Amino acid sequence: MSTQDKVIAIIAEQAVLEPSDVSLDSTLEDLGIDSLGLVESIFAIEEEFDITIPFNANEPEQSDFDISNVAAIVAGIDKLVAEKG
Repeated sequence: MSTQDKVIAIIAEQAVLEPSDVSLDSTLEDLGIDSLGLVESIFAIEEEFDITIPFNANEPEQSDFDISNVAAIVAGIDKLVAEKG
């Protein structure tokens, strides 16, 4: 399963949607994911990929991790996984 497929599955689970309902252009807001759902998604992604996402839920606009849409999240995870080696 690709990074994209795994991320979409995790986000879909948080949004209580089918993965087919989540597109790369979807924003978390479009999917009905609130701040708690965002934090739960980040924890699930960190666990799935064994990475630490540099995201502060208290100051999301100060984060270096782009959560503007699903594609940006996938790209950020790919970068973190590559840096981890």
